[in-house]
Amino acid sequence: MKAVHFGAGNIGRGFIGLLLHEAGIELVFADVAEALIDHLKQADSYTVHVVGDEPRDIEVSGFSAVNSASEVDALVEQIASADIVTTAVGAHILKFVAPAIAQGIAAREAGAPRIAVMACENAINATDILAAEIAKSYDGDDLAERAVFANTAVDRIVPAQAPDAGLDVTVETFCEWVVERTPFGGSEPDIPGATYVDDLSPYIERKLFTLNTGHATTAWYGWAKGIEKISDAIADEEIRAKVSDVLDETSALLVAKHGFEPEVQAAYKAKILTRFANPYLPDTPERVGRSPLRKLSRHDRIVGPAAELAERGLDHSALMGSFSAALAFTPEGDEEVTQLQGILSGDDAEAATVEITGLDPTHPLYAAALAAVAERMKAL
Repeated sequence: MKAVHFGAGNIGRGFIGLLLHEAGIELVFADVAEALIDHLKQADSYTVHVVGDEPRDIEVSGFSAVNSASEVDALVEQIASADIVTTAVGAHILKFVAPAIAQGIAAREAGAPRIAVMACENAINATDILAAEIAKSYDGDDLAERAVFANTAVDRIVPAQAPDAGLDVTVETFCEWVVERTPFGGSEPDIPGATYVDDLSPYIERKLFTLNTGHATTAWYGWAKGIEKISDAIADEEIRAKVSDVLDETSALLVAKHGFEPEVQAAYKAKILTRFANPYLPDTPERVGRSPLRKLSRHDRIVGPAAELAERGLDHSALMGSFSAALAFTPEGDEEVTQLQGILSGDDAEAATVEITGLDPTHPLYAAALAAVAERMKAL
């Protein structure tokens, strides 16, 4: 089997690419970063350093690489002969990789098995987003006969790497790649590192509303206190209590909405907090908390669960505390921080609230969000 993986960054090399390699699948990295692709082309291998309770080093070899910006013909050829296409590029980048994938699917031999396309992004149903973009570029009416699109939920903390790490990647021990089974009709790819399930939505939201919600909350509160590492931030008693309260609220939603057993969700929450405390992951509040506009959008990790809790009449006050912390998160060099603070520098709190959160003024969460936005605007 062969897989073309878009995104040769830390997550691509240290998570999805690693699992594909361990499954014995021929691996082709595709990326627009010229220096990175050149480095991969010249290298025989790289090492994934797994740190935590079960530390180990894993050598990844036998891969190839293609520049998806300057070697489009070669990329299309690789996709045409592949069995799997995966991505780890960021949901907002999917529209840019879709045309090449569409060309590669169209170039496949007639009667060839359907290629499996799976977007492994921090977004709900990212493969649906990618499939829609591929359909826009695909010339023909047989896309469904040539490709199968399956949504995924991915979970592994991959921090910023040391400047001298080269291609090597440091990752945490825990990882989870959950893929919806139904689209494959019983012919899902044999990837031992992937877990196939009939209903993916509970797993997507469990991860987004626990790991991602808690991680961002830890970062925003940690940054406000001038703490330099996520592990040190979660070790702070005040911050840990606030993060725990946030995850109690999201846990209540997950139990009510998806039927997770309370004790199972409590164990998952405890595991997440333990992962944040891993001292071997040199992650920073500034990196984890970045892109606040995306993270405060309507269906993401803060407003998403808070809105559903408000609709159910359940407590969401801790989540709104996290929301306020995000509004006050102002490290330099983050374009979304600049955009967010620009919105907050105006004098119309109602318009700013709608722009930031996407909430309708009639929504039961709107008043709490408006109060937080207005308070931040007064502080500027």
